[in-house]
Amino acid sequence: MRALPVFTVSIAALSLSGCLARTAVDVVTAPVRVGAKAVDLATTSQSEADEKRGRDIRKREEELGKLERKYDKQIAECREGDDDACDEAQESYAEMQAILRTIPAEPDTN
Repeated sequence: MRALPVFTVSIAALSLSGCLARTAVDVVTAPVRVGAKAVDLATTSQSEADEKRGRDIRKREEELGKLERKYDKQIAECREGDDDACDEAQESYAEMQAILRTIPAEPDTN
């Protein structure tokens, strides 16, 4: 009868020691994992930077397209004699030139 409790206690001790060892490993490696995660969040990979730059360029190109359509409309109204449209067209043209300086030129494929 006495052998059953001794056997149960020894099995429990072995299983608990494995559990304690695992917990100890988790506690020891936790700071390394947290540090690695912080570094990953704080740095930007090259592909992420490229994607962000591409989004910024597309946004400026879209804005340039809107300004070009607005400018074309203003020029048409200016030619019909609307002096206010002429002034607005000059402002739109200046905005277009400012945006064009921020958009990289496409490489020549020739």
